[in-house]
Amino acid sequence: MKIYFAGSIRGGREDAALYARMIDYIKRNHTVLTEHIGNLALSAKEGSRPKSLAEGADVDRAIYEEDSAWLREADMVIAECTTPSLGVGYEMAYAERFGKPVHIFYDRSRTRLSAMLTGNEFFHIHPYSSEQEIYPELDKILK
Repeated sequence: MKIYFAGSIRGGREDAALYARMIDYIKRNHTVLTEHIGNLALSAKEGSRPKSLAEGADVDRAIYEEDSAWLREADMVIAECTTPSLGVGYEMAYAERFGKPVHIFYDRSRTRLSAMLTGNEFFHIHPYSSEQEIYPELDKILK
């Protein structure tokens, strides 16, 4: 299965190490199209530069094009939403538009999700209190 993993980049990288662990867990049996989200060297300021991007090209446009293509290719979106991100919100809405299942994880002790997410029956919401609760949920989702 091809997974689009969504996590904050420009919104803040506080949870980057968690993203990396989740991505590594998913990659044991599935393809993660966006494994760069877990790159600890990726900074909020720089964002990610697509590999296919020519020098001098419009970076933001190239990121949009690449991410949109991955979203259309993906079988499912798994989003870690503890750190708020406009981009992740957009990605989830984009996935909904194309009928891609979206699973949203968040640490209930650190954030409250928008009613636009929790009130939308399309999204599968997975609150957790500790990281150890995430992996059994991933197993259920990815079986």
